[in-house]
Amino acid sequence: MDLQHWLGRATDAIQEWADTFGPYRPHPSLDVTDDRFAPVFEEFTDRLKDNYPFFHPHYAGQMLKPPHPAAVVGHLTAMLINPNNHALDGGPATAAMEREAVARLAAMFGYDSHLGHLTTSGTIANLEALFVARELHPGQGIAHSADAHYTHGRMCHVLGMTSHPVRTDGQGRMDPDALAEVLETGDVGTVVLTTGTTGLGAVDPVHEILPLAERYGVRVHVDAAYGGFFTLLAGADGPEGLPPEPWRALARADSIVVDPHKHGLQPYGCGAVLFRDPEVGRFYLHDSPYTYFTSTELHLGEISLECSRAGAAAAALWLTFRLLPPTPEGLGQVLAAGRRAALRWADLIEASEYLELYQRPQLDIVSYFPATDPAALSAIDAASARILTDGMTGPDPVFLSTLRADREAFAARHPKITADADGARVLRSVLMKPESEDHLEHLHGRVEQLVVAGRTPGP
Repeated sequence: MDLQHWLGRATDAIQEWADTFGPYRPHPSLDVTDDRFAPVFEEFTDRLKDNYPFFHPHYAGQMLKPPHPAAVVGHLTAMLINPNNHALDGGPATAAMEREAVARLAAMFGYDSHLGHLTTSGTIANLEALFVARELHPGQGIAHSADAHYTHGRMCHVLGMTSHPVRTDGQGRMDPDALAEVLETGDVGTVVLTTGTTGLGAVDPVHEILPLAERYGVRVHVDAAYGGFFTLLAGADGPEGLPPEPWRALARADSIVVDPHKHGLQPYGCGAVLFRDPEVGRFYLHDSPYTYFTSTELHLGEISLECSRAGAAAAALWLTFRLLPPTPEGLGQVLAAGRRAALRWADLIEASEYLELYQRPQLDIVSYFPATDPAALSAIDAASARILTDGMTGPDPVFLSTLRADREAFAARHPKITADADGARVLRSVLMKPESEDHLEHLHGRVEQLVVAGRTPGP
């Protein structure tokens, strides 16, 4: 795509539409001349240089990458109108686009019926799911993996609910036996499962825990904010294929959260929450004396805790899905490249004399640490911290991230490492850009060089 061309077409299209309503004179208080704008814009773009190169495959740190050009064009075009998807009279066109895009997400997870909408983030989407959980099971708490995103404990506090962290196994997944112990107390009304933890990309065994939840009469909410789109690789041929059981089971979950601004190629500000039973919409019911008048159809603001929401986010997602749909043949091919890259890097690390794999990647997050002498947590922590800094600041930079693993988690995976500290930082790389597949050997070689450089005595 020629982004510059289509951005120009975007402004032309909106101006042509605006001209159909007749001319008017803009108010002079809003006038900014090009001469006045130019130096401020130069300062602005200069300040934006203080960013990491999220677009480049040598950036393999956090879950960050630019949106697809189609999403940029869709977002900007709609933003020139600035619709608000709270009520139909605030954004009739983008509200329809939101419903269509959300329906595609629901179909991706196998929902036959659904109630759902976009949100500004996965945090807000999870808040809404836990709010509904509280209304359905008042006085009962939430059980979630000890490695789940911290938002669940925090949102429980906001909602006045008790959170019950559940221990994980040696791969960072919720332990069903530990969950059963928690459920036996009768204090839990909803279990939160995670398909793709943000630390390691661990996938909870949804298919094993659903029957357990049914036995105890509790709801199941799935936080698939990071990993949800990987359902497109469930049972796929090739090395990128994932075991289908946990992903196929998502269709039986009571609610699901997914973030299109992660693997859905969208700019930030695009999460989504889906409920399998549309009847939960009754918990959102409210009245407003100045909205919801233009249609008897359900307005999106009547099924959301948020009020104003950018219609541009829906427009961007809708346009992207028309070109790269959430199917194995569409968006699935983008995720497949990152998944293959993660598996290939894991193989290289396992064969390396300078690096050790912390655990095998379950999705597209690779966790590893430098081989040290002595092989102790304190030495690993110091070396990981140094490699993170040296990688960003040296020639031929690479951008990584770190993850702190506690003593127990390390012992479960690497019992021979001397536990001389409470834990250690390990290196962590998210390979969510498909271009990572073509730059993997360079990344691996560069990280190995950084390990060797740290071992070389100074002058």
